[in-house]
Amino acid sequence: MSNHPRTAVVAVLLFVFCCFPATANAAHHEEQKAVLVTGATSGIGLRIAEELAANGYFVYAGARKQDDMDRLNKMENVEAVRLDVTVQDDIDAAVKQIRDAGRGLYGLINNAGVFIGGPVTDVEIEETVWLFDVNVFGVYRVTQAFAPMIIEQKGRIATIGSISGVGSSTFFSQYSMSKHAVEAFTDSLAQEMARFDVDVSIIEPGNYDSKIVATAYERMMDKGYVKEDSPYAEDLKKFMEWPADRSIYQPPDAVAEAALHAMSDEQPLRRYMVVPSEDEARWAIGAAIRELAQYNEWQEFSFSRDELMAMLDAAMSKTSEEVKIGTEE
Repeated sequence: MSNHPRTAVVAVLLFVFCCFPATANAAHHEEQKAVLVTGATSGIGLRIAEELAANGYFVYAGARKQDDMDRLNKMENVEAVRLDVTVQDDIDAAVKQIRDAGRGLYGLINNAGVFIGGPVTDVEIEETVWLFDVNVFGVYRVTQAFAPMIIEQKGRIATIGSISGVGSSTFFSQYSMSKHAVEAFTDSLAQEMARFDVDVSIIEPGNYDSKIVATAYERMMDKGYVKEDSPYAEDLKKFMEWPADRSIYQPPDAVAEAALHAMSDEQPLRRYMVVPSEDEARWAIGAAIRELAQYNEWQEFSFSRDELMAMLDAAMSKTSEEVKIGTEE
């Protein structure tokens, strides 16, 4: 071997890179937190993936179609994952892909979701089961599968809910049921994950630009949701005139910012209501208040207005204690 100093340095570097590539790779992975975003091909999911990737996260972007995966793989800091949240084999393969990559998983954002709407008396039960399979059981399956990796890194879990999970309206029962379910899921999961130092959040958007309604209306027309002999026929026809083209709404930048906060802030919030207008905020908060008033109306221990205001003050100042599993009575 040459005794020239430069040759010796090159030889040492070659030895290090050849013999210890995994160590160098692991160190790089440790510096960059990885987050899985389900349903990342368009709308809110894509915008979240873009926001996280732009802020230094490595994003595993869930998609079902190869064309979408090819497009996602061209983005910096993004790797596509074939993932249909209703297919357990897809989920198992995604777990293997992410674990084999060596980064582990710091965060999960359950974004994949679908919408249908219509009268309870008209919509076939199979349609509601399909919606729940995506919006509720999909969230449950994916969270259960990836929880061990997230616990390893003391990471974060967030689910995209909706203000329709706080309050509902005509022909929204199916969708609102599913989004109300993930509200309860979030609260229970947060308590269960607290012992592992894993933070859990839910993000409740209002009306933003996405493809969810256009996709829903196509399905609703194909499946014959509008039945001519239904007492709701005319009302449902008017409901179907609600703009499927969501481009009239703002892009979901604010939703992506909430997701980034949930993944990155030292004190992530349990709930992020994100709406584009004061009217939507008033509707959602009003729905929650009306429910509170109804709870208080017909029960033995009804509270006075002053007592309710004291509870609200305590909640707003974050001084109320969370109910903990195993607390002695």
